[in-house]
Amino acid sequence: MNVTPLGDRVLVEPASAEQTTAGGIIIPDTAKEKPARGTVVAVGPGKPEEPMNVKVGDVVLYGKYSGTELTVESSNLLIMKESDIYATLN
Repeated sequence: MNVTPLGDRVLVEPASAEQTTAGGIIIPDTAKEKPARGTVVAVGPGKPEEPMNVKVGDVVLYGKYSGTELTVESSNLLIMKESDIYATLN
């Protein structure tokens, strides 16, 4: 299935949650925090007056509770507005 976002929407694949702390302690599944970064998988065409600032392959930071979760071909993805993205990582 091919998913193409509409308007100023972006499809993001969240990064996996951290498995251990810096000190080497293993974090159980119930205590893991939802990741706030991911990789852009697809980008909508944007609005006529505002071009899109992100592109496919960008690693981005977004709000902790941003976007709507969806599952496409056994991949967990988030679809969100471009304005929910705070920054890109180089």
